[in-house]
Amino acid sequence: MDKLIPFTVNDLAKVTNHRSGEIKFGEKMITIPKGVDIIDFLKESEAKYVLLGIPEDIGVRANYGRPGAASAWESALKGIANIQHNRFCKGSQIIILGHIDVAQEMRDVENLDFNDIDDRSKLSQLVEKIDKEVSHIIFTVIKAGKTPIIIGGGHNNAYGNIKGSALAKGKPINAINFDAHSDFRILEGRHSGNGFSYAYEEGFLKKYFIFGLHENYTSKSVLDIIKKLEDRVRYNTYDSINIREEKDFNNEMIAALEFIKTDSFGIEIDLDAIPNIASSAMTISGFSIEQLRQFISYFGQHKNAAYLHICEGAPDLDSSPNNHLIGKLIGYLITDFIKANHEKV
Repeated sequence: MDKLIPFTVNDLAKVTNHRSGEIKFGEKMITIPKGVDIIDFLKESEAKYVLLGIPEDIGVRANYGRPGAASAWESALKGIANIQHNRFCKGSQIIILGHIDVAQEMRDVENLDFNDIDDRSKLSQLVEKIDKEVSHIIFTVIKAGKTPIIIGGGHNNAYGNIKGSALAKGKPINAINFDAHSDFRILEGRHSGNGFSYAYEEGFLKKYFIFGLHENYTSKSVLDIIKKLEDRVRYNTYDSINIREEKDFNNEMIAALEFIKTDSFGIEIDLDAIPNIASSAMTISGFSIEQLRQFISYFGQHKNAAYLHICEGAPDLDSSPNNHLIGKLIGYLITDFIKANHEKV
């Protein structure tokens, strides 16, 4: 894990707002001491959840999206560190591993133009480079018996999450994706729009369910591909659930879980599915934050939930004084997952 920048106890102190009479997550979350073997530490720790950051937006740029997702990790840390440690959820359940060092790669893409075919190829190559780091770290964390919680970054990192999990489990895994988009586009070089299709094509993804597709932003070609693969790839649409009300949100969660629960599965969350959340593909219409929290709680409680990935939030794209709220939202989602997952069924 040469590209991992460990998170230190000093780093944690800097983002924790101490207050007399209160105990914050930042006072209880675990960091790995300097000089200690990371793998041995993970295996021996009683904490179950491992937090990893991927502060990049290279996959987003390669997919014609607006950069900004690289800032979510820093914002999330502040949000998580200042949650109250109490009987409902304890910070001591979390090891903050650190983040993948993508500083050089981020510098390399500063002047690249995705409209230029050569630059687009360079962007894809950099995404593949990050893929290798992500899959290796996720493999290591799961092999150590822990549950990764990954903060992106772009949705390109779903590929590394799935590959690393599948290699650790010794067989393909399933995935449920709460997203306005399928991210199952053609294999045209790696970017944030084809992480699942690459994982499927390479045999790491067995079954895939897309929850809440936006009908206006899903191409006919993608729908045709999914139709041919309906035994292994299924979806519902946001429009059918929340607009036309042909389907019920809770019943759709039940159906989706029935489809994926037979094997280990990853829970993928794209924040562009929530209205007015700053992201590369921001929407004004979508599921509520409460529905997203219910979704994570429902799928997180199953014994086969292998990891949680929250991506595409871009605080840097929010110029308002409230841009810290994305980090606060991510904190809610992580604690919802831990509360549900702690009592697996």
